[in-house]
Amino acid sequence: MKKWHYPFLLLLIVGTVIILGRNRKEQDTYYTDSGFVFGTTYNITYRYSRDIEDDIKAAMLLVDGALSMFNDTSTISRINRNEDIVVTGDTMFIKVFRRAMEISSLTHGAFDVTVAPAVNAWGFGFKNSSHITDSVIDSLLQLTGYTKIREEDGRIVKDDPRIMLDCSAIAKGYGCDVVADVLRGKGIGDFLVEIGGEMVISGLNPKGGIWNIGVSQPDDDLTASSKQLNTILHLTDCAMATSGNYRNFYEKDGIKYAHTIDPHTCRPVSHSLLSATVVAQDCATADALATSFMVMGADSAVSLVKRMPEIQAYLLVATEDGIEPIDLLTVGR
Repeated sequence: MKKWHYPFLLLLIVGTVIILGRNRKEQDTYYTDSGFVFGTTYNITYRYSRDIEDDIKAAMLLVDGALSMFNDTSTISRINRNEDIVVTGDTMFIKVFRRAMEISSLTHGAFDVTVAPAVNAWGFGFKNSSHITDSVIDSLLQLTGYTKIREEDGRIVKDDPRIMLDCSAIAKGYGCDVVADVLRGKGIGDFLVEIGGEMVISGLNPKGGIWNIGVSQPDDDLTASSKQLNTILHLTDCAMATSGNYRNFYEKDGIKYAHTIDPHTCRPVSHSLLSATVVAQDCATADALATSFMVMGADSAVSLVKRMPEIQAYLLVATEDGIEPIDLLTVGR
């Protein structure tokens, strides 16, 4: 072969690769897989050459096996039964546990995975509510507090065997992160992973733009049928989580009880913050901080966001004039 053929051959190969890559991209389509996991719904939209729902479900089942309190065989359920197990072998559980403890320290205990007995006592957990008295609160306080648990020699050690762990305020976000990693591992760059309202967003939506994510207007509609939005965020390449008290509550004797329980008091919170939306690089962090903010209230949440340049927030607060936003976002508007 003559030497002048080599550059021509190289150009032909490069051109063929570009054309094949473009054709493959054009052949990719958006799939949406939906279902039920972690006691809630999921909706996952992604652009790829085929449906990979089986891979997505397999990943979520691994998370369920580590962190679900509704799964009797999960690592967290076994810990709650005080079985002698080495948890460091469960990389998912230990990663979430360590991150939960970091966020507990960061928020001075506003985020606390030991709050499950109090949540159950007030009727928001997986067991029936109790008649709440001061003595009940005193008993709950003995079993609540992230400083009463620790990782030691590969095990989770409790100061009291009655202490229960509940990672539900971080598990859905972590599940989103795990599914997003599955998609990225297959070279998928355009997707939205949503589990129970927590999200990881990447690339472009089916219309070729960045993703439009609505933040609900707080109201007392338990069915969420009104679907009124307070604002729409335009996001990509980030994670987002929202926590709010306005739809998960009950009334008894004329008193409204919010589902967010303050670990410091073991009582439902009572302040003006109605909704907290957090944008971060990973959804486990966004999920945990959104819950933390609902415990802390608006002023403390704003103070923490200003100390953490890696996160952003959009808070909705009840005022005498109605519902007012505190906009701490530098993206999405």
